[in-house]
Amino acid sequence: MSVHLGPYTFDHISYDADGDVLYLSIGQPRAAADAEETPEGHVVRYDDSDQVVGITLVNAKWLLDRNETLSVTFPPRPALADPAELHAAVA
Repeated sequence: MSVHLGPYTFDHISYDADGDVLYLSIGQPRAAADAEETPEGHVVRYDDSDQVVGITLVNAKWLLDRNETLSVTFPPRPALADPAELHAAVA
């Protein structure tokens, strides 16, 4: 089973029914280098290249039952340039 959110396909799913928390990962779950909370209170996890590796959806079932959908606003991440490429560009 996979879950699609925006441009992302999460293929590893784990649900904690007691806490009503849905954990979604791209590939096998792994440690995140960074995480950021969405405006809705979910947590997006990033690897060391600022790529999304997972998301934690808080109150997932409750939100689905109440709204019949679940919305996630992915926080914008700064775009980092490769310093070597920039040095070459300005040389």
